[in-house]
Amino acid sequence: MTQAAEPNDGAGQETPVPPEGGDRPAAGSARVPAPRPAGITVNFSPGQQAAPDQPEPQPQPQRQPQQHHQPQTQPSAAAPGRASVPVPPASAAPGRASVPAPQPPAPPYDASARHPQTVPFTVPEQPQRPSQQPPAASQPGRAAVPAPPGGSTYQSAPGPQPHQDDRHPQAYQSAPGPQRYQSAPGAQAYQGAPTPKTYQSAPAVPERSGGPRAAGKRRAAVLLVVVFFLIALVGAGAAAQLTRDLPDATLATDIAATIKIPGGTPKIPWPSTGSAELMIEGMGRIGGSGGKAAEPIGSVAKVMTAYVILKSHPLTGDEEGPSMTVDAADVADYNQRTLTGQSQVRVAVGEELTERDALEALMLPSANNVAHMLAEWDAGDVDGFLAKMNQTADELGMTATEYTDPSGFLPTTTSTAADQVKLARAALKIDVFAEIVELPSAEIPVEGTVKNYNDLLGVDGVFGIKTGSTTQAGGNLLFAARLKVASRDLVIVGAVFNQPGAHTPEQLAAANRVVRKLLAAVRKTVKEYTLVAAKPVGTVRTAWGASASVTPASALKVVGWPGLAVPVKTTTTQPGPLITAGQQVGEVQAAGVRVPLRADTATSEPSLWWKLTRRS
Repeated sequence: MTQAAEPNDGAGQETPVPPEGGDRPAAGSARVPAPRPAGITVNFSPGQQAAPDQPEPQPQPQRQPQQHHQPQTQPSAAAPGRASVPVPPASAAPGRASVPAPQPPAPPYDASARHPQTVPFTVPEQPQRPSQQPPAASQPGRAAVPAPPGGSTYQSAPGPQPHQDDRHPQAYQSAPGPQRYQSAPGAQAYQGAPTPKTYQSAPAVPERSGGPRAAGKRRAAVLLVVVFFLIALVGAGAAAQLTRDLPDATLATDIAATIKIPGGTPKIPWPSTGSAELMIEGMGRIGGSGGKAAEPIGSVAKVMTAYVILKSHPLTGDEEGPSMTVDAADVADYNQRTLTGQSQVRVAVGEELTERDALEALMLPSANNVAHMLAEWDAGDVDGFLAKMNQTADELGMTATEYTDPSGFLPTTTSTAADQVKLARAALKIDVFAEIVELPSAEIPVEGTVKNYNDLLGVDGVFGIKTGSTTQAGGNLLFAARLKVASRDLVIVGAVFNQPGAHTPEQLAAANRVVRKLLAAVRKTVKEYTLVAAKPVGTVRTAWGASASVTPASALKVVGWPGLAVPVKTTTTQPGPLITAGQQVGEVQAAGVRVPLRADTATSEPSLWWKLTRRS
């Protein structure tokens, strides 16, 4: 009987063919089993045969392990009348069924047929693929057995099982391993082809890298990296903050830049006539009296003459300086001045006077003739020397002074007590000048011993400077006196001008009395006063806000008088970031006195939070 062609879906799975008729298959036809669900393997006990018309035993489902894709072997031609039997992959474990490759859904078949029917069909020729050998033609009267759909392994009805051969693992075996397909009772069992095609499972589809689980893992990894980076960054920043140098503490005080000595204004016995001026070198002006109008000053003008000579011809130590020779003109001038009762020293033609001799004759006995000799010796003539005198006065700020002769004999040479105190302070800075004016006497050629006209030398600390008296000028004294207060040696510079008197001794005596009263008042008034008390005067503060009060190590005391404005300077040392109790953090000074400023207590340590959050 001619076999009907078996339809094939092109994917390796054959479609059942309708039966020829009745419940029995045509002669020479193979039973076509009904398709089984995917993943189910029907196992038979060894030696059990399946009856042709008996119902098939219920399959026992077994979960088949997923197999990785293996390359398929090329099927060889099946023996005539034999169906191709799939061989399990070589990698499968003995006794385990192979998982067939996933197949497309099986075509529908007649579900009303409870038993497989024999249908005649013929196997259509399959197109050859370049890499495969064409399958051998089926044996006449036999139909090809289709591959089980969905990976299930079909076995024949109960009947004699073929002999198992361990040497040929390709043959289907009974449970637990795969078994061969067998025909109905009495029929010849299907023999496996020499090289059967092996059904394999589809390759495992790897999980897509962009799936939700992978994306979640990537997000978690990125988050961990960011967290670790932030932790490292914060840790590095914290370490840098904790190891940074702490800034120095700062000092703030309430000490003013100028402080007046407390107390009432001292009462100074100023003269009722004339003028007077008092000041203490290095401290300031005590005060003065009289008008600002310039008055004749007499021989006090000789201070400017000596000052200009020493500025032009300086002397140091015991130097005598250059010499000048007395000529006939100098002798004539001496004789002329004798007629008018001026103070002078005798001179002779050819006499040699050194600069120091001339200055001693000028300042001690107040020789007018020597003043003119020095003027001509220095500038060539008197007018030239007067120009130098007035220029120097301008340089010293003696705005109310006018020199018209080098000796001060003329009443047109005028000045004030305040201007002459300025000049005296400048002249006393020249050591030779200060030495000369303090001499009670001196020896000069021709004249011999000369006496200092200043009767107050050595009295109340007076050591100079120059007397002066004329009818118009009255009695005048430009003086300097030493005063010791506490540990300080002070120099008082003052002037008393235009004191009345009938003649020079009386005028000078009047001036001396005023000077002594002034010096007595100064000794009572000028003393040591507390300018800054030894109590808290400020605060030293750290950068993190800790603070400690600051107190002078001792009271700052200065020498002065009530009402004197004393400049005060407060300086800060380098206290460092932390302050200890008693540590010096600064200094306050005034009038040459320095007192350390010390912290009363220690400051606290900075907190960890401040170190981490500080900005400076």
